[in-house]
Amino acid sequence: MKISTKGRYGLTIMMALAKKFGEGPVALKLIAKEHSLSEHYLEQLISPLRNAGLVKSIRGAYGGYVLAQDAKTITAGDIIRVLEGPISPVEVMEDEEPAKRDLWIKIRDAVKDVLDNTTLDDLANYQGEGEQDSYMFYI
Repeated sequence: MKISTKGRYGLTIMMALAKKFGEGPVALKLIAKEHSLSEHYLEQLISPLRNAGLVKSIRGAYGGYVLAQDAKTITAGDIIRVLEGPISPVEVMEDEEPAKRDLWIKIRDAVKDVLDNTTLDDLANYQGEGEQDSYMFYI
């Protein structure tokens, strides 16, 4: 499973909104500028997030977007599912050998577990432990 730019940028939008929660609406233009992203692309991503009830739009000169609920109740899985679809690293086939089928199910469940137990609040307030080695995992 590979998370596309939709999922990555969607998390960026949501983390930015979580960090500014309670300060009023945040314009996508500001998020785009702060993260060097395309405002037009972010506009395409915010619509499904709004339709899913994760963000609310506020119109007007000082409008923008706010989280529709507390960041502690929104998970990374909620955001990824809205933008990427179902979480399924491997298609499980019923006619496959039981050992392999069980492995695919364990992998899927592990990925879901991480995404569903990581809240937006966890991501927005993450305190890293310095530099990390960068690894690329393809599942």
